[in-house]
Formats: sequence, structure tokens, C-alpha cells
Amino acid sequence: MTILLSTLNARYTHASLGLRYLLANMGELAPQTRIQEFVIGAKTTELVERILAHQPRIVGFGVYIWNVEETARLVATLKRVAPQLVIVLGGPEVSHETGEQEIVRLADYVVTGWGDVTFSKLCGEILNGPKPLMKVHAGVQPPMADIAMPYSLYSDEDIAHRTLYVEASRGCPFKCEFCLSALDKTAWPFNIDTFLAEMESLHARGARLFKFVDRTFNLNIKTSLKIMQFFLDKLAANPDDPVYAHFELVPDHLPDALKEGIAKFPPGTLQFEIGIQSFNPAVQGHISRKQDNQKAADNIRWLCEHSNVHMHVDLIAGLPGETVESFAEGFDKLWALGPHEIQFGILKRLRGTPIIRHTEEFGMVYDPHPPYTILANRDIGFPTMQRLVRFARYWDLVANSGRFTHTTPVLLGDRPFHRFMALSDWLYANTDATHRIALDRLAALIGRYLEEQGEDAEALLALDGHGVRKKAAATALPQRQARHLAA
Repeated sequence: MTILLSTLNARYTHASLGLRYLLANMGELAPQTRIQEFVIGAKTTELVERILAHQPRIVGFGVYIWNVEETARLVATLKRVAPQLVIVLGGPEVSHETGEQEIVRLADYVVTGWGDVTFSKLCGEILNGPKPLMKVHAGVQPPMADIAMPYSLYSDEDIAHRTLYVEASRGCPFKCEFCLSALDKTAWPFNIDTFLAEMESLHARGARLFKFVDRTFNLNIKTSLKIMQFFLDKLAANPDDPVYAHFELVPDHLPDALKEGIAKFPPGTLQFEIGIQSFNPAVQGHISRKQDNQKAADNIRWLCEHSNVHMHVDLIAGLPGETVESFAEGFDKLWALGPHEIQFGILKRLRGTPIIRHTEEFGMVYDPHPPYTILANRDIGFPTMQRLVRFARYWDLVANSGRFTHTTPVLLGDRPFHRFMALSDWLYANTDATHRIALDRLAALIGRYLEEQGEDAEALLALDGHGVRKKAAATALPQRQARHLAA
């Protein structure tokens, strides 16, 4: 084995789609290439030992915001104990601002952007000459039809135990400045029939959970309908062995034809990730986000009332021009629409994103270390931003977890954001922690808080306790979704 493709995934259940694309497109070098995935949090020297056991000549690392610091330590250690090893980096974290990064200095080569064909070409030159003179190689974007699909490289173990990431298209036509997809010129689809044939093969091998990474699943409605029909056919043919599909959805583009298809999915088979980010038109203008807020709200309400879709809707705190008051207004509006989960994110300045143009005008101050979270801006000072960070964490533990589905509406009352902020401040004052809070302790704390507010805590928490036990015995759905559905 000559070439090792590796990355540090955030969890074992996350199978790297990027590495499998690289292997699928290695051409003549494919027999000499192998994938070895790790998980963040492992001991660096043990990873070095496992990598060197294969005696590779080239190691290619996929570098992302969640693994760049650990990968940098891994690369530094590899270079100390095996200086002859050629290390090639790729991935979004090293595709921009390469001159500022220590991990790039440590490595031999970097492929920026699309690596499907460029990585293989670079490896051939390293092994057979002429030796590449440049360190940084801009990835060549091939025609979509020329990219070999990677899905046969998901192993039986992957299919049995891990999330399978798939994509029917790449790129995004929208220009939201906090997102790396803002740099794309458009979206590029794969041939839909070829793609669905690959999905058919995965399903025949036992795959049942498909997570689409497309940025705009509902951009082309004809394609969206074909993909949904594929899953509806599987559900009709095997109702006792259902599939589960996850898509990212543009919120203000939901024509009747798509609604008709969505309405056919039974509970527990379809999940949408919907990016609202902000309901503030001025903020949307600052970040080049074009969105019809009324249509978006109407569509979310329709999905909640007329479909079985499990819905995660995103808001981002810290965007330029967004005050706590305007964020609270958007949060309350979204809560009233009824999504199962509100994904409360804190703005991050990803390398290469255009959001940096607002730094001076809006006083944007970011953490210099990954994940480059905003610390303060002109409208939200550091102490308040810290309160928002804690709000986001407690919100995930309480509201999004599905463990307090009866209790949460009482906690929120008619002023959801401000009521939950009060709970968040109280929890932090009484725990001095946002992590490693056991469920029993969290429930007891919420009970104390409710009692202080004059509520019948025991009755509410008993309802939630019964709901958790009931659903756990009744379903094999993903846990958080099962909890929401049980309510």
C-alpha cells in the first residue's frame, strides 16, 4: 500500500464521503490506495503508530474546522518520526488562507477546492515524476459526468452502523456570506439516473439511512420529485423496513408539486434541515441572503401542520447588524411556527467566507482558534455573547433533546426567547457548567426552577418521564426524533 487517505471524523458514525470520492477517482493508483478513518479525541502517537504500520509513501489528510488542530499535531508528529513521508492536505479548512496556517507549513503539498482528479494527478507526479515544484495546487473542477461515484466504497460495516452521506449535486447558487458555498458560481447536478442507480445499489445492500449533503435539495423541483419518489417507492414496497432520508431545504421555495410529494411520507422517514438564519431583512441584506420571509414562514407552518417531516430550522446569533432584540423577535416568530428543533448557532468565520468584509464596520471579533466563533460585535458585547452561547447549549439539552416536550412550552410561555434566557442564566448560576450535566440532575434543576415560578413541576416532569419511556420501547427511530414524535 503506497497511498493512505485519512481524516479525523467528529464521530465514528460519520463516514467520510470526501475520502471515498478520492479513492473512487484514483484511477491506476487505486490498487495502491487505502482509506483509514479516525475519530477526534484519539491519542496522537497512537494514530501515528497505526498510520505508519501500513508503511505508506503518501498520506492525504482531509482537514476540516472540527479536526484541524488535532490533524496539525498529527502531521507534526508524523514529520518528526517519519520525515520521508509525503503529506498532502485537502479539505475546506486548508483551501483558503493557506499562507497563514501552521498545518500547511508542516505539510508537503496542499490541494485546494475540488480534489477528485487533482489529488490523483499530484500523487502520480510525486511517485513517478516529475516532482511537483509548487506546494499549493488549485483543484481542477472536472465535468460532473467525469467524476466516479464513491458509493460502492461504503463497506458493509458502514451500511450497518454509520450515517451514509450522499449528494445529488454540488455547489450552491446563493451567496450567504457566512457560508463557503457563497464562493460557488452555481450548483452542479450529477446525472440523476446514474445517482439513483447508486442509491438503488446501496439500498439493496441494506442501507436505510441516507443523509444528503446537497446545499439546495429543492432547487430543481423535477430532480427533487424523482429523488423523493425513489424513497416513496421503497417505503411502499417495504413498509416494515422503512428508509430514512435527510435533506437541506430552501425555505421559501416549496411549490405545490413538492408539497404533494412531501405529504406522502409517513412519520419517521423524512427530515428537513431548513436555514432561516435571521428574519431581519436588514441583516439578510448585510450577508447577501435573499429570502422571502413570509413565504418561508408560511412554508414552515405548512410543513408543521400538513406533513410528517421532522424539522430542524437554523438561526444564527452574531450576524452583522443583528441585535439581541431583533434576534429574540426572530426566535419567537420561529418558535410560534412549530418546528421540532430550532438549531441555535453562533456565527463562525470560516476561512475564505465573505463575512470578513464586515469586520471593521460592525466590530466583529472572532476567536482566533477553531471553530473561529464570534466573541463580540458592535451590537452584542462579549458578556452578552457568552450568555447566548450558554442559551444555545441549554436549548439543545432541554428543548431540542425532546426529553422535555411537555415542560418546554410552559418554560417558554408567551415570550420564548426572554423566558428561556432567564432559565439559561439561572441554570448557569446554579451549576457553573454547560456540559456534563446528567439528565437526572438537569430534570431536578428544571423542577426547582419551575417551582420557583409557581408551576406544577412534578406533574410536568412526570409527563415527560412517561413520554421518554414510552417512545424508547416503541420505536427504532433516531433518538431525538423519536422523542419529538412520541410527544
